[in-house]
Amino acid sequence: MGKLAAIGIMCKAPRPGRTKTRLAAVIGPESAAALSACFLRDVATAIEAVPEFVACKGYGIYAPAGAEAELHGVLPPSFELLLQADAEFGNVLYGAVEALLSAGHDCVSLVNSDSPTLPAPFLIQAIDALRRPGDRAVLGPTSDGGYYLIGLKAAHRHLFTDIPWGTDRVGRLTMERASQIGLEVALLPEWYDVDDAESLGWLRNELAGRSDRFRGGGPATATRVLLSTMSEAAK
Repeated sequence: MGKLAAIGIMCKAPRPGRTKTRLAAVIGPESAAALSACFLRDVATAIEAVPEFVACKGYGIYAPAGAEAELHGVLPPSFELLLQADAEFGNVLYGAVEALLSAGHDCVSLVNSDSPTLPAPFLIQAIDALRRPGDRAVLGPTSDGGYYLIGLKAAHRHLFTDIPWGTDRVGRLTMERASQIGLEVALLPEWYDVDDAESLGWLRNELAGRSDRFRGGGPATATRVLLSTMSEAAK
């Protein structure tokens, strides 16, 4: 087997009041933290579902320091943790890409922890695109204007410079940054983040088979079980 692709989940320890704060306003901080843990488990499951012949390894890209025990309790044993603590999210992303490429991986994909039904085939498409000859980036756009995945085979700091993180301009500006340095970008299918009441409704509809917009998602088993218990408790 040749080199391994790295797939890193951008994650925080699922602590009440510290994660999923917009969702917490709707479902409460304890439920939001529990949901965050389930999202991490399900995104990790999507990474584990990538066939062995594709040759990849999963990572948890995390902060703050001291959260290792919590994350080891959520992520699969095969995952390694990579601490990237910085106040500026662009530095976190760039640092993760640089560190994983320096560790010997032939390409790096960073995914968010807010898409529990992320289809594993999207990850395979990203790795396939990165392994084609020539330098390029891969971007998985989200419905809110951001991205759920960025993949690189070389560390390009310019892609993460002066980006207004958390806004609907992230994806467009990242494409502009790539164009400025002549970097080809391969686009994956659109997917969605779950970070507020509206997108939580999208998730419930998708899991119930009622979504007209998002189809073919992963099973999100952990999230599905928790949402069913939350629904029962609300009755």
